[in-house]
Amino acid sequence: MESNLEVWKLAHQLTIDVYRITQGFPKAEQFGLTSQVRRSISSVPTNIIEGQARQYKKEFIQFYT
Repeated sequence: MESNLEVWKLAHQLTIDVYRITQGFPKAEQFGLTSQVRRSISSVPTNIIEGQARQYKKEFIQFYT
């Protein structure tokens, strides 16, 4: 799902960049640091989209924080 929100576009690009950068991490970190960094960065655009889809402003704000 895509969004017209500029912040989502920036977060999505950051996610792509982090995945590219973490490809260079040591193989020994594949299931440790690499996985943790990728999961945390990918949650940012996901939370933005999820918050945007909420009906109430309070829920919307909760996903941004």
